[in-house]
Amino acid sequence: MADPKKQALREAQRAQARYEKTQDQLDQDGRTRRDSFERAKNAGATLREIGEAVGLHWTRIREIVSGR
Repeated sequence: MADPKKQALREAQRAQARYEKTQDQLDQDGRTRRDSFERAKNAGATLREIGEAVGLHWTRIREIVSGR
């Protein structure tokens, strides 16, 4: 039978590793999204048009593009 304490610590380590991997992916996805919004804006799309295309309010698009 495995030691419950060691087992719980290994489980905590695995959970932390999954969390960090997920956070890294979320950070990358956020940068990709911001870059795509910026490209659309530079191509002439308004914040409202971008917002309508992705289902977000234009003020949220402004926040994302400005890095907030």
